Amino acid sequence: MTDGDIRLRPPRHPVDRRSVGWWSTNLILLFATPVVVLVLLGALIRPARFWLVAPAVVIAVAGLVLVLALPRWWFRVHRWEVTETAVYTRTGFFWQEWRVAPLSRIQTVDTRRGPVEQRFGLSTVVVTTASAKGAVTMPGLDHALAEEVAEQLTVATQAVPGDAT
Repeated sequence: MTDGDIRLRPPRHPVDRRSVGWWSTNLILLFATPVVVLVLLGALIRPARFWLVAPAVVIAVAGLVLVLALPRWWFRVHRWEVTETAVYTRTGFFWQEWRVAPLSRIQTVDTRRGPVEQRFGLSTVVVTTASAKGAVTMPGLDHALAEEVAEQLTVATQAVPGDAT
């Protein structure tokens, strides 16, 4: 293997610590919506109260467990790195996925910020390649860092020979 070869290896950089709050907030919103609807319906429909509130309690307990566990685990697992030759990412929970995108295969580089992500000052860098597997994403980066990484990748991919197909 020569120095120019790209190989699968763990990326070095963790996501921003604020990602834990971002992921937690997203999970809270995901679980709170059905809980609120079921409790509200239970308050309005007396004969069905038990059958509406009981599932709300189950969803709330499951949601609480996931809100407390998943974001911390994701923070430990999610990693990213950009080198002179490739973009490396590692994501996942039960099934962890490591992705390597050679710079010569990159077609576009974008940043994405949802409303909750904006509130936490974070961004996601989306690297679209010629792969059928889809884009390589680097979620949970500080917004300024994400802009810097996107600019760095844009400049680097223009300097790398190849047609990104």
